[in-house]
Amino acid sequence: MTFSIHGLAVARGIAIGRAVLVASSRMDVAHYFIDASQIEAEIDRVRIGRDAAVDEIQRLQASMVRKGAKETPHELAALLEVHLMLLKDVELSGGVKRWITDRLYNAEWALTTQLDVIARQFDEMEDEYLRERKADLEQITEKVLRAMRGVASPVALTSARAVRKPSQQDLLLDDTVDVPLILVAHDLSPSDMLQFKKSVFAGFITDVGGKTSHTAIVARSLDIPAVVGARLSSQLVRQDDWVIIDGDAGVVVVDPSPIILAEYGFKQRQGELERGRLTRLLNTPAVTLDGQKIELLANIEMPEDALGAVKAGAVGVGLFRSEFLFMGRRGKLPNEEEQYHAYKRAIEGMQGLSVTIRTVDVGADKPLDKSMQDNAHLNPALGLRAIRWSLADPAMFLTQLRAILRAAVHGPTHLLIPMLVHASEIRHTFSLIDRARVELDNRGVAYGPVKIGAMIEIPAAALTLKVFLKYFDFLSIGTNDLIQYTLAIDRADESVAHLYDPLHPAVLRLVAGTIVECQAQDKPVSVCGEMAGDISLTRLLLGMGLRSFSMHPAQILAVKQEVLRADTSKLKLWAEQVMAEDEPGLRMNRH
Repeated sequence: MTFSIHGLAVARGIAIGRAVLVASSRMDVAHYFIDASQIEAEIDRVRIGRDAAVDEIQRLQASMVRKGAKETPHELAALLEVHLMLLKDVELSGGVKRWITDRLYNAEWALTTQLDVIARQFDEMEDEYLRERKADLEQITEKVLRAMRGVASPVALTSARAVRKPSQQDLLLDDTVDVPLILVAHDLSPSDMLQFKKSVFAGFITDVGGKTSHTAIVARSLDIPAVVGARLSSQLVRQDDWVIIDGDAGVVVVDPSPIILAEYGFKQRQGELERGRLTRLLNTPAVTLDGQKIELLANIEMPEDALGAVKAGAVGVGLFRSEFLFMGRRGKLPNEEEQYHAYKRAIEGMQGLSVTIRTVDVGADKPLDKSMQDNAHLNPALGLRAIRWSLADPAMFLTQLRAILRAAVHGPTHLLIPMLVHASEIRHTFSLIDRARVELDNRGVAYGPVKIGAMIEIPAAALTLKVFLKYFDFLSIGTNDLIQYTLAIDRADESVAHLYDPLHPAVLRLVAGTIVECQAQDKPVSVCGEMAGDISLTRLLLGMGLRSFSMHPAQILAVKQEVLRADTSKLKLWAEQVMAEDEPGLRMNRH
């Protein structure tokens, strides 16, 4: 039966494929694709884990026999028999083998996926006793997973097979054809998203998240359709269901009919044609109709993204989110050499264009690891994160600063400091930068010059710009957090997503005021938040006087098209009128 789920549109486009549910069970396991050559080894890992779990139960049974009936309840003996029966169940083992062989899932992923499939069958049983056996199934699966944890597993992520786009005939007539996969999860951490970056997914859906949560941001960098905040999607969608993601409308269609498939197939082709037309602008300079040169920069997460930025026509990197080098490492932070080589690869990858490296910005919705999520504080977004974390751990911060300074030898490099608000923090930051230079001098290690900038993402910073402009060479407006802190809206919380408004008068005045003040003091300023890549806001930002935009590479050509059609001499008065409105969005819609 066809049904739809509504969420938040965070990455545009249409995706059609089979649903892949990730960690919908309570267990937190690794998810990655294996090479075909690893299939037998992964099946053996599951078999060894199962055999170990069977052996554990049988030892317990033997112990119970030795102790005698008086010391061992009959119910426990019966429960152990049920667990043995489930461990030896052909449907469980056979299903796991199929997920490994057909989908090339790693062993843990295959096991939890088959658990979900069987668990749904238990949920549909009328007999209450049988329904409750789902808990037993989850317990024996946990036993197997625990047994497997001591067995070495591959960690390299590979797209082990090419996934071709199916024709409509494939989708309607053949369930066995190799088709794109749609990732469905309750939530995905930024490090999860980076792992999936090299995989075969054509789109993804999550139950939670907001338009500017970091999961959504990375989704846009992958340039794949995505819907977040879809509430119960991971419970309503089943493994291998046909799914359509409408990333423009924020709608997920499950088990679509032939007519709906045909309609979305047409939309998908239209979107591809539009992308093709945009590529014609690749080598066209970003200049408005009245001759204003506009700088279109890229936001990247990893050094390898630099190549994509160049190919997309970026004239530099306006934001390298260095925290992604730190995530998913189980607390083992990258050392100076590792960081140096990562920054060097990004700088060299930009082929002489400038690279702005933001110092590590973790905390709130960007924990270093899922296991290190901050649940101890009521408001992690207001706690020890970004520069506060760096200043609280000078050794870690100095390691990063030395690595960035060393990498600056290889090309034009800018250093960007996040979440500053106090003059004392600014002075402390500069003292550590000076100390990092001294330490490199003492070691006789070469380093390059860097321009130093600050992010304006806290209202207090936007209201005290003169202090910042005394110290910094440039400013970058981080609109994602600026909106969050100005409007007191958790940007990762879908329940208040309707209140997250980049067109709120207070937000627009803070952004415009920052631009005007920087121009008055002849200091460069850019916007590196999601507003920069939103084509519905391009003309407004141009009218405010913004001349430098930093966004995901996938958004550059669409923004360039808006720039080429704009006349800033006419937009200035209109922008002032928009900002004077009580509800600027209404005037924007009429324009």
